[in-house]
Amino acid sequence: MSFSTVMSAAIEGLHVEPVHVETDISNGLPVFHMVGYLSSEVKEASERVRTAVQNSDIRIPAKKIIINLAPATVRKKGASFDFPIALSLLSALGEINTEILKDTVVIGELSLDGRVREVKGVLPIVMEAQKRGYGRCLLPKGNAPEGALIEGIEIVGVEDLKQAVDYLRGNKKIMPEKGDEWEKYTNPLDGLIDFSDIQGQESVKRAVEVAVSGGHNLLLIGPPGSGKSMIVQRIPTILPPPVHAESLEITKIYSVLGMVDKERPLITGRPFRSVHHTVTKSALIGGGLIPSPGEISLAHGGVLFLDELPEFRKSVLEVLRQPLEERKVCINRTHGSYVFPSDFILTAAMNPCPCGNYPDFSKCSCTPWQIGQYLSRISQPFLDRIDICVEAPRILYEEITERGRAETSAEIRKRVIAARTIQQRRYEGTKIRSNAMLGVRQIDGFCRLGEEEEDLMRRAFTSLGLTARTYHKILKVARTIADMDGEDRIHMPHLKEAIGYRTADKKYWGR
Repeated sequence: MSFSTVMSAAIEGLHVEPVHVETDISNGLPVFHMVGYLSSEVKEASERVRTAVQNSDIRIPAKKIIINLAPATVRKKGASFDFPIALSLLSALGEINTEILKDTVVIGELSLDGRVREVKGVLPIVMEAQKRGYGRCLLPKGNAPEGALIEGIEIVGVEDLKQAVDYLRGNKKIMPEKGDEWEKYTNPLDGLIDFSDIQGQESVKRAVEVAVSGGHNLLLIGPPGSGKSMIVQRIPTILPPPVHAESLEITKIYSVLGMVDKERPLITGRPFRSVHHTVTKSALIGGGLIPSPGEISLAHGGVLFLDELPEFRKSVLEVLRQPLEERKVCINRTHGSYVFPSDFILTAAMNPCPCGNYPDFSKCSCTPWQIGQYLSRISQPFLDRIDICVEAPRILYEEITERGRAETSAEIRKRVIAARTIQQRRYEGTKIRSNAMLGVRQIDGFCRLGEEEEDLMRRAFTSLGLTARTYHKILKVARTIADMDGEDRIHMPHLKEAIGYRTADKKYWGR
């Protein structure tokens, strides 16, 4: 009788659950049986493993072989357990010394000829292995650069099962994968698109700069051809670069979905996700039988862009309300709860009416009823989650043909980074990274108004019919504008500009 255990891991959402791959070999009727709450693809591993082992010139005796993937309360899915099952089997057969695998976490898929194929979700598994004190991860060669992003754990990449066995027997030396040094931020869009491409629309560009400086949600309203989408598409060129911890957090999400670049696995820029209006709820916020991250999690740390906002189904937009407030999305299933991060800047663009020309009645062909129906697709609770709402007017011929120099993205980005640096220093030691993340208690402490400013805010609250949420959002935007001016406190010009960003939605929705 022989017994062995190899450590592997299962991913549930973004959570990593350690899995013990146990193998017991005993006398009895020849059988290769696997247990442990397995999905169909894991059950099929028995055939892949047996064939891969035999094609690696290792004979499996005709004995009773039982393989258990513990704990049985966690459902195992995917093909990443092939490799650990094979090594557990070989260890139980005495082909590999059991002791050498005690400090090792193994993941990988096997092909029938014994090659070790790449799998998804390597980065979070390696992070969890390092956190739990394991000294080594044995991975597919193609996943090794991704695993090597984590310091403090040895990453060994193998090409096939035979090479892995030779390495574990001590017959072959494989150098651990070296992680790339943290690269300085380079914008992949530099030289391709730039804010200097946009002539005119200075008020819109100013609103975008304020939104990015404080992490505020933004809505642009204007006729077709006014440059709304063009401006939003250039937001990635002025976003502040992520720090190393943020890059790892973003890369972890993309790793689970298998969207990591093999050559340069670490994502050093901030994501920009543009979503089509036909998107489903589960595709937007995440879901499935075993939930996986959706678009709002792929936009974590960056920007989510919803173009033609009223064309989105109302039920789809409404599911964004909670993630926009909590900066995470919780998905509940009968077998467990899943939490995905969703800290992003929401940017949206829309026409003011179906034909796009309202309120220019000389061109607008829509009836008041049609306009009302079109605008009613956006609910008041959803609008309350928008910090800045600004109009993008039709561009004049003189603006298009103007030969004057427009500001570049690099110039704007310098100011954005300066404003973000002020916020980082102010909120040092807390989980707050930008003004948009301030809670009610923090607003009282960091967004205090003088008597004159308080009186203006009181009058605006009454005349604009503000809610408590929009009141707090105005204060947070004013705090950002003050930071952009390098001021310690909010002054009248800062507050007036912030209030001005709430008048466009009142003009169209009148609520």
